[in-house]
Amino acid sequence: MPIILPTDRASITEELNYEVGRVIEQGEGGNEVRRSILPGGIRVITEKMPSLRSVSIGFWVGVGSRDEQPGMLGSTHFLEHLLFKGTHTRSALDIAQAFDEVGGESNALTAKEHTCYYARVLGEDVAMAVDVLADMVSDAVLDAELLEQERGVILEELAMDQDDPTDVAFENFVEQLMGENPLGRPIGGTPEEIRSVPRTSVWEHYRKFYTPDRLVISAAGGLEHAEIVRLVLDSLTKHGWSLPEGVAPSQRRVRQRVDITPGALEREVNKGFEQTNIVMGCPSIIAGDERRFAMSVLNSALGGGMSSRLFQEIREKRGLAYSTFSFSGSYSDAGYFGMYAGCLPAKVEQVQELLTEEFAKVASEGLTEEELTKVVGQLGGATIMGSEDSGSRMSRLGRAELDSGKYTSLDELLERIRAVTLDEVRELAAWLSRQQMVTTIVR
Repeated sequence: MPIILPTDRASITEELNYEVGRVIEQGEGGNEVRRSILPGGIRVITEKMPSLRSVSIGFWVGVGSRDEQPGMLGSTHFLEHLLFKGTHTRSALDIAQAFDEVGGESNALTAKEHTCYYARVLGEDVAMAVDVLADMVSDAVLDAELLEQERGVILEELAMDQDDPTDVAFENFVEQLMGENPLGRPIGGTPEEIRSVPRTSVWEHYRKFYTPDRLVISAAGGLEHAEIVRLVLDSLTKHGWSLPEGVAPSQRRVRQRVDITPGALEREVNKGFEQTNIVMGCPSIIAGDERRFAMSVLNSALGGGMSSRLFQEIREKRGLAYSTFSFSGSYSDAGYFGMYAGCLPAKVEQVQELLTEEFAKVASEGLTEEELTKVVGQLGGATIMGSEDSGSRMSRLGRAELDSGKYTSLDELLERIRAVTLDEVRELAAWLSRQQMVTTIVR
């Protein structure tokens, strides 16, 4: 079974020797996962991979676009940009040069329910990477002049996204499907929101959510857990954070499915694109649902590769589209499942019918034994190959700690995928077929 990573005060007592941490998993080749709760409620989880000379490290904050309040919409993504613009001790150029001069990489991402600032460097440069990321997270200036400058950059980014037909289609689909749920809001905000959000709101958002008890630090590669812990404590303290003993980490999001009322069953968006983009989908399972492994199998068989049903039927047999696939997304209280195809305007009706038919076949008849065997092998290989770099391991650790508190080893994950049955896939598809389906068309 997955190992549960608690956040109660008993766990703090258990881990008073936080430099050593608690061993979560020991694997072959000296790989080892350790976890510590530090003063201030900071959580650090690492995977030692002795065969690597590089280290990937991420500073995760449990705040995403769904957490924004009226008057500060777009602030989460705004902060992702602004934290790279400087602190009280580093300019934007200093931050950029710190990684460039050692051949390292740094970036950030904003999601619906979390934000992450991450870097990948050689082992000997870990101290620098930790210090720069800690400085950015704990001591950002959010300079008013630079904020106005970055406002223009974000507006350019949003404009660029509006020129991508697929991005437009998926943004509209999620907004349409989720209705009033804040998950339906675009992660980057709208141009109107970005133009109007004041610095005071962005600052308030930063001060509220960027706190030690919400911070998770994950790292993977050629590292020592105790060294990462020491560097984190030294850097955050140096840059102004107070880290008292005995503070519990912030509670994770409650996972409980809520009803979704779509804003409309059909939506058409006219952008003047040459190709028409079709997205059809419905509410689905939430994060942590035991059916998530069956969902992986369903997605892969229906639209996950060149041998999938959608690809074979729509592209290979009929030549109606270049790209077609299925997809899913899961969050703490809602999720979605859907299918996509891009085609010429004259073929829209035929493609829609085929998407509907192929999904209906799986819902009523399920998969074949041959399909199940193929898909399980495909997912197993992709899982293993996707876990062979430090970045994916770092991301997996950070998400597990922040989102669920359950660390699932690679072997356990493979076992769960291989244990999926034909009945489980068919029952999930049948359940999805009873949900409200919506259609988004972007021309």
